[in-house]
Amino acid sequence: MQHAFRRVPDHRNILSKWSASYAIAMGIHGLAKLIADQAPSAIKENDFKSYFGRKIAIDASMSIYQFLIAVRQDGNVLQNEDGETTSHLMGMFYRTIRMLDSGIKPVYVFDGKPPQLKSGELAKRGEKRAEAEKLLEQAQEAGEQENIDKFSKRLVKVTKQHNDECKHLLTLMGVPYIEAPCEAEASCAALVKAGKVYATATEDMDGLTFGTEVLLRHLTASEAKKLPIQEFHFSRVLQDIGLTHQQFIDLCILLGCDYCGTIKGIGPKRAIDLIKQHGSIEEILENIDPAKHPAPEDWLYKEARGLFLEPEVVDCSSVELKWSEPDEDGLVQFMCTEKQFSEDRIRNGCKKIMKSRQGSTQGRLDSFFTVTGSLSSKRKEPDLKGSAKKKLKTSATAGRFKKGK
Repeated sequence: MQHAFRRVPDHRNILSKWSASYAIAMGIHGLAKLIADQAPSAIKENDFKSYFGRKIAIDASMSIYQFLIAVRQDGNVLQNEDGETTSHLMGMFYRTIRMLDSGIKPVYVFDGKPPQLKSGELAKRGEKRAEAEKLLEQAQEAGEQENIDKFSKRLVKVTKQHNDECKHLLTLMGVPYIEAPCEAEASCAALVKAGKVYATATEDMDGLTFGTEVLLRHLTASEAKKLPIQEFHFSRVLQDIGLTHQQFIDLCILLGCDYCGTIKGIGPKRAIDLIKQHGSIEEILENIDPAKHPAPEDWLYKEARGLFLEPEVVDCSSVELKWSEPDEDGLVQFMCTEKQFSEDRIRNGCKKIMKSRQGSTQGRLDSFFTVTGSLSSKRKEPDLKGSAKKKLKTSATAGRFKKGK
């Protein structure tokens, strides 16, 4: 029996083919751009390997969604001969190994039940899926391959089976995961606040709205794209924009979130100006023209604010994160016997996990020190006088022009 995966010369060829138009319309609309414009110093760009030794909470459903979109062959998701989708397993296996190989300690956080407030957003997504299905049928009848690919990706949905299979895979790999009671990003933020992990890794910007101190984007992106990791620092965002956490939440609600509608005709620039001027949505509603800028009927902004401020999250005090040795025989049984992946590649992946565990005992240098003050970029010269100063100057000049060996 041949698996669709086996007909490809190299799995990395598939993993590197991320769609150029790939984007996820979730979370807070336009927040990343707004922060880049208003608080650029709150964003750092780092190399993937700079997170050596870091424990990072990863939004699992977002990652699985990325893999289903990106890990494809000839425009289609990978499948075994039984017609079972395997793109998510391939992406999860190799991306996780890449992190472990770089000394990163990932912990995946899976969504629980969606909050009741999200029902409207989920209904909208259902309508968009129905529309995409119609457009896909039209594209298939017309033989328009580009549109077939586009609308096929719009129909991608992370199912319970995808989640369950990835949980099983992670267990076999020795990588911990957490089942959040509600939104994964909220529990990721709680883990960061509790000091259990360093950062939240997701493409969904509402991780910041939930209050994660550090948010990482592009951590699970393809290595071939060579995207730097974008690191957002929440306290710096608030400081540079000049907002409290609650005002920031109100700003995010004005920009557009998953839980309620927005005031008509107010874009990002106007939204931030209004929040700075009036301090809250209540005050904004008192001071804008409702004829020009009508708010949604029965607007549930207070409920959305409460959800961001006090979300239902995992009990961090009971969380113990442990990374263990992979179950090689179990992985071969699941990935090769059941899902028809190449046994050589799965065993080679196990070797990489084992090797990463041998090197994981070395800690980060900054974990041994506490920074108590700022460091100047310029080195202060010693205050010398007389002959000592002259001697230092002569020594420096001689060293500058010393002939190399």
